[in-house]
Amino acid sequence: MKKIAAGIVLIVAAVVAIAVLYLMFSGPRMRVQPKILPYQALMPATPEGIVPVAATPALVPPAEAVGQLRNPLPDTAMTRETGQVYYGYYCAFCHGQTGRGDGPVGYSYTPAPTDLALPRVQALSDGALYRDMLTGVGHEPVLGFVIRPQATWYIVRYVRALQSGRAEVGNLIQVR
Repeated sequence: MKKIAAGIVLIVAAVVAIAVLYLMFSGPRMRVQPKILPYQALMPATPEGIVPVAATPALVPPAEAVGQLRNPLPDTAMTRETGQVYYGYYCAFCHGQTGRGDGPVGYSYTPAPTDLALPRVQALSDGALYRDMLTGVGHEPVLGFVIRPQATWYIVRYVRALQSGRAEVGNLIQVR
């Protein structure tokens, strides 16, 4: 009787092992599953009557940015220090701690990041500098989606301080 029970257990174990191996090696594969590549996807039409409620504001064209956008922050030591912290978060990797375009990541870019203390950069209005910061050339356009909106004007104040010598490079404070 024990031999028969052991034989049945052995046969059941063999059948289960064969079934598992069969499913592992002949079952569905990832390569045979349907897939839709991003450039092949068709977006469904927007239903009628739908109105966007949180649209991002359109950027002002460059010619209008010069005259329309004004920095709402006063030019104080605290504003520049806060701008330095934000600059360290978002800009220093490419433009370097001193804004000369010599950051550790910036070396890998062609063309090299702009020297922010150049007279042509400092000659820009605050509005144009703000706009160029968010829609710059090369690898920069993504910053419009990365930099927190309240941080942008602080960074403009700090970049202004780079050329005038009012910026204390390397002496960071914490912003809460």
